[in-house]
Amino acid sequence: MKHDPYHHAVIARAIEYIDTTVGEQPRLDEVANAVGLSPMHFQRVFSQWAGVSPKRYQQYLTLDHAKSLLRDRFTLLDTALETGLSGTGRLHDLFLTWEAMSPGEFAAKGRGLTITWGWFDSPFGEMIVAATPRGICGMGFTAEFGRDWSLEDMKNRWRDATYVQNEAALQDQVSAIIGGDTANLHLIGAPFQIKVWEALLNVPTGHVTTYGEIAKSIGNPKAVRAVGTAVGRNPISWLIPCHRALRKSGGLGGYHWGLPVKRALLAWEGARADAAPEN
Repeated sequence: MKHDPYHHAVIARAIEYIDTTVGEQPRLDEVANAVGLSPMHFQRVFSQWAGVSPKRYQQYLTLDHAKSLLRDRFTLLDTALETGLSGTGRLHDLFLTWEAMSPGEFAAKGRGLTITWGWFDSPFGEMIVAATPRGICGMGFTAEFGRDWSLEDMKNRWRDATYVQNEAALQDQVSAIIGGDTANLHLIGAPFQIKVWEALLNVPTGHVTTYGEIAKSIGNPKAVRAVGTAVGRNPISWLIPCHRALRKSGGLGGYHWGLPVKRALLAWEGARADAAPEN
């Protein structure tokens, strides 16, 4: 499917409508009307993106789906880690390479660092994306809390950095991410946080894990609460898949950018994983 801003906006509106009416199970024509397309055109656009029909996608937006993921697609991270990031650190067709800021650089709170940022459309709603010369360092969604909160949240992470808004400078990187191409990440965090984020990169697409499993995988089995905090502080939403971390009970837990986005991300990955042909 062509990855253009028009389709991104259509998908984002459709996800929001389906999510807010999931208990009512709206018909195809109702969802299509809500996004301003004919049922046939909408069905084609949505199915190309999600890999399943809008009707089928509704089933992936429920709490029961999260519980079924935990039951059927729970990942033992100690096993995943043995295979290395190159084997499991993938987001659909996107391969991520990353490097971390040193503890000393982190302690400087971004001093001397220039971070370029901008607003971009995505199938999951509007995004804020930020990058250093080394790679993407921040990504979040504005749907739940708005632009002002999202920008301030990003700037609060590295208070002494210099921020420059320049969408044009980031457009190729963002288009590559949405199109499933290679992305370079620059992880800026405390050493413990980076360990947690590295563990998240090892959760395969379409699978989930728990905060407790992450704690075990980084050698701190009792640090479940601290792991949860680090997951919540993940600055690069979607690419570092904190949405794949669930509570042991199967509950979604929290999500820094809003639970509707977390449900949408899990639903999309689950739908595409189920629709993909087996090797």
